[in-house]
Amino acid sequence: MLRSILVLLLLSCSAIASAEDFSYNYLYLGYGTLDAKDANIDGSGLGIGGSFAVNDQFHVFAGYQEASLDFGIDATAWDAGLGYHMGLNEKVDLVAELSYNYVKLDAGGGLNADDNGLGLGAGLRFAAGNNMELNAGITYVDYSDSGSDTAFNAGFLYNFNKQFTVGLHGSWGNDFSSYMFSGRYYFGN
Repeated sequence: MLRSILVLLLLSCSAIASAEDFSYNYLYLGYGTLDAKDANIDGSGLGIGGSFAVNDQFHVFAGYQEASLDFGIDATAWDAGLGYHMGLNEKVDLVAELSYNYVKLDAGGGLNADDNGLGLGAGLRFAAGNNMELNAGITYVDYSDSGSDTAFNAGFLYNFNKQFTVGLHGSWGNDFSSYMFSGRYYFGN
């Protein structure tokens, strides 16, 4: 259950943005829901984070999420990492990311658990038009205590202009599913 909630929290806030116009300089704020299937635990929470382009091919990123789950469980997660991106053609970017992930669950009364691990993800960003981006990918996270998990994710972003975007993102793993509605602010474009 711990690994499922961690992957869900991290992926729900993580969206993999024509390839020449994709920006890796942004901040985001999102609201999401999650469903841990086997544990029958649902919840919702907020996430913040961002990405910063180091150069034309590399970016750094970080995110922080908090969620309130069933049975009074509070979850906190954060991730940080390095990403590589390259244009495959005028409309598609390939993105690969390596991350450090941390999660903590607190059920009150001294009942808590935490875990950390490394994540590896790969995906595509597709410029579907002047104002829309589609993205999809796969992420694998290996935790030190609770094992590993793989999740598929997909989403879309609607660009109001060069600075403001809203989107919907979904992640589906073996033990969970999540959905996130988010807003992005692009800077340095």
